[in-house]
Amino acid sequence: MTLASAAGFSLAMTLLAASPGPGVLAVVGSSLGAGWRKTLIMIAGIVTGDLVYLLFAVFGLTYLARNMGSLFTLVRLAGGLYLVFIGIRGLLSREGEGEESNRGRTPSRAIARYMNGLLITLSNPKAILFYCGFLPTFADLSRLTPADGLLIVTLVVLILGSVMFCYARLADSLGQRMKGPGGRNLINRTGGGVMAAAGIYLILKRP
Repeated sequence: MTLASAAGFSLAMTLLAASPGPGVLAVVGSSLGAGWRKTLIMIAGIVTGDLVYLLFAVFGLTYLARNMGSLFTLVRLAGGLYLVFIGIRGLLSREGEGEESNRGRTPSRAIARYMNGLLITLSNPKAILFYCGFLPTFADLSRLTPADGLLIVTLVVLILGSVMFCYARLADSLGQRMKGPGGRNLINRTGGGVMAAAGIYLILKRP
C-alpha cells in the first residue's frame, strides 16, 4: 500500500466516520445521558463492527457481506429497536433516573452499550459499501501484505475511534453546560430523543 493510497484511504475513512448517521447519533445520545467515559465502550463496539467488514473485504467475503439478506435485516432491526427502547426510557425518566443511575447494573449496561455499537455498524449499509466497494480502490487486496493489513487496521481504529471520541466529548461538554436545576431532566430527554431518532433512522434505512 503506497503512501498516496494510505492518505486517500485515511481521508475517505475520516469523511465516512464524520458523516451523520446512526453511529454518530447513538454516540451523541449516550454521551449526553451517561458522559463520554461510559460511551467509550459503545465506540469500541462501533470500531469492532468496522473491523468485521474490513476482514470480510480482505479475505474475499465481499459477496457474503453484500448478500446477508434476512440476517442483515434482523441485525438492523434489532439494533434500531434497542436504540428506540433506551431512547424512550431516557425520554420518560425523571430527575436522577437517567443513564448514570443504577450503578449496580454497570457491567450489564457496559455489555449492552458494546453490543449496541456493534449492531449499529453491522447493520449499516454504508459500512458494507465502503469496505467491500471502496477499499479495493485504495489497495490491491489480492496482494495485501501483513504490514499493509496492519496499517489499514491501525488507520481504521485510530480514525474512527478519534472521530467518535470527538463527538462524545462535544456532546458531554454540552451536557455539562445543561446541568443545573431541572437540567438532568433536560439532558435525559435530549439524549433519549437523539437515541430514539438514531433507532428510527436505522429501522427505516434501506440497503
